[in-house]
Parts: sequence; C-alpha cells; structure tokens
Amino acid sequence: MDFDFPLRKIIHVDMDAFYASVEQHDNPELQGKPLAVGGGSKRGVVSAASYEARKFGVRSAMAGYIAKKNCPELIFVKPRFDRYKEVSQQVRRIFFEYTDLVEPLSLDEAYLDVTENKKGNPSATLIAKEIRQKILDVTGLTASAGISINKFIAKVASDYNKPNGQKTVNPEEVIAFLENLDIRKFYGVGKVTAEKMYKLGIFTGNDLKQKTTEFLDGHFGKSGKYYYDVVRGIHNSEVKPHRTPKSVGAERTFLENLSSEVFMLEKLENIASELERRLKKSKIAGKTITLKIKYSDFTLQTRSKTLPYYIADQELILETAKELLYQSSLENSVRLLGISLANLNTEKKEEKQQDETVLVQLRFDF
Repeated sequence: MDFDFPLRKIIHVDMDAFYASVEQHDNPELQGKPLAVGGGSKRGVVSAASYEARKFGVRSAMAGYIAKKNCPELIFVKPRFDRYKEVSQQVRRIFFEYTDLVEPLSLDEAYLDVTENKKGNPSATLIAKEIRQKILDVTGLTASAGISINKFIAKVASDYNKPNGQKTVNPEEVIAFLENLDIRKFYGVGKVTAEKMYKLGIFTGNDLKQKTTEFLDGHFGKSGKYYYDVVRGIHNSEVKPHRTPKSVGAERTFLENLSSEVFMLEKLENIASELERRLKKSKIAGKTITLKIKYSDFTLQTRSKTLPYYIADQELILETAKELLYQSSLENSVRLLGISLANLNTEKKEEKQQDETVLVQLRFDF
C-alpha cells in the first residue's frame, strides 16, 4: 500500500506496571501479590497497581480506600521516586545504544525512531525484541512494545500484547488494523469522548472513517482533524528528543478537606512559591494561569485566565490564582489545589505540512 506521507520505523516502549514492578523486583516477598504504590488511607491515592491488583479493578488515580475495598488483600507501599528514576535512566541508556531519536513521555515509556539506527538493523521488530531482552537482563523488569509507521499506531500497538509482549503493524496492515480498532483503543480518545462517539454511532475505526471532516469538526472541534487523519494512518509528528513542555504546574493534596476560600490562601501561596521555583529553574514564563480544584467527592474543576504578558513571579501568579479562586463559589469542600502555567515562551509554531508534497516510499522491512 502506498502512503502520501513519510513512513518511519517507530517503536513505542512501555514498561509493564513500572512502579509496582520495581517494588516487586526489589522485594521478592511482594512478587505475585496484589500491590499498590501510594497511600491506603482515606486521603491516599494509588499511583500504580501491579497486574495482580488490576484483576480486582485497582488502578492508578483511584482513592486508596476504594482500592482496598475492591481488593482487601491489597498491599500498599510508599513510592520511591528516586529509585524509579534510577531504573528509568538504565532503560534510557539502552535506548540510546540504538538511536539518538528518543522521546521520553514519562519515566516508564518512550518513542524511538529507528528508521536509521546505530546497529544498522533494518528490522524494527527485531530491534524492539532486542531492547526488551536487554531491559530484562539489566533491570530484571519486563517491557512491552509497539512497532509501526508512526507514533500513534506504535503507541496503540504497545498495549496489544501486554505485559511482556510486542506487536508490529506493518505498512500494508495499517488501514485494516485501524478500521477494526475499537474506538476506545484510539490514543487521544478518553472515556468522555468515547461515550460521545458511541452516541454518534462511532464504535470502531471504520465507523470513524465514514465521518467527514465537517462532521468531526462540528462535534469535536480542533480534535476533529486529528481523528480524521489518524484513522487513515496519518500522524506526521516526529520523534523529538527534547520535548518542549506545554505547561508547568504544582499542586497539593490536603490531609483534611478545606471548606472555605480563606483557608486556601496560605496553601495557594505555598503552591505559587513552588511553581515559581520550577519556572525559574527551567527559565520559563507563561501567560495562561489555570487553577485546579479537586473536591472531596473527587470531581474536578479548572478555572483559567490568559494575561497579555508573560509571568514567572510568585506574587503575580498568586494574585491571578486568588482572582480565579473567588471567581465563583465552591461546589464542595476541597481536597486538592493546583496552579499551572501554560502558553509558555518556549512554544514554537510548528511548520505546517504541505499537503501537496508526495514522498516516494521504499519498501520497509519491519
């Protein structure tokens, strides 16, 4: 099958239940047991869950007490982020043995462009297999991988044979793969969007493919073009070794719920101070301030304001955050507050792809 856009050999590597797996590896007594990294108290939140725990419906971002209710035998361990970073760096060094085009998404996953690689290996599938084996040899942990012509498909494919597996979607398989894909498996389609698509009669990639750009733009705004393209295998985003942050933020979860704005002012001051520290460390400033409010019933609310100038100063951040706090009444008592800054001075406008450019593709050995 011929494509009128650049084909690459992209691997998405995703560590399996990373935080939980590190804990089980470091403490053999935890192996094979349902484990959650995080807090099991009423105020605690699950950061990661082992596969044994996931069988009981335990998942990340779940309240600790709910996780314990789902799985009475659940074992909670405190997160050790320094350890996770150490293991992540070991994994990343393995990636760089194959290519310098490595784009980390988090501590436990990354994209690799191996179209041209340091090993001179024409098979991305074999490279992924080799990388996964090296990760196991060096760290004792398993990883899964997806391999295909672009980042979107590789990301989707890496979930297919988890844990400790991989899936390759060859160029000639791309269209059929996407057409048969459950819409919930599309990267970028969350729970809310999936429900909306269901109501519109969109359940698979093939259903999505039948919709026009006008239809998708009308129902999904700016995301409409993205959905229109990816279901056709079009996703031209390159693997970028140095990802420019879109926003910088800081937040705090409180031991006790806060019921009045007055009690929140000191908390906001501390959060603004931490945000200023992060901004100055990275030499970043921004224009759009967002106040994040998570209520005691776990509902989430955000309030934003865009200023006509860039800021990174604690006092200016705090002043705007206070304004947003008093913008409307609180809906409930508050368990978490956060402040983030977006519309950063680091953002660069990406050059638009020229639709008329047609690239002749060579046959890829995946």
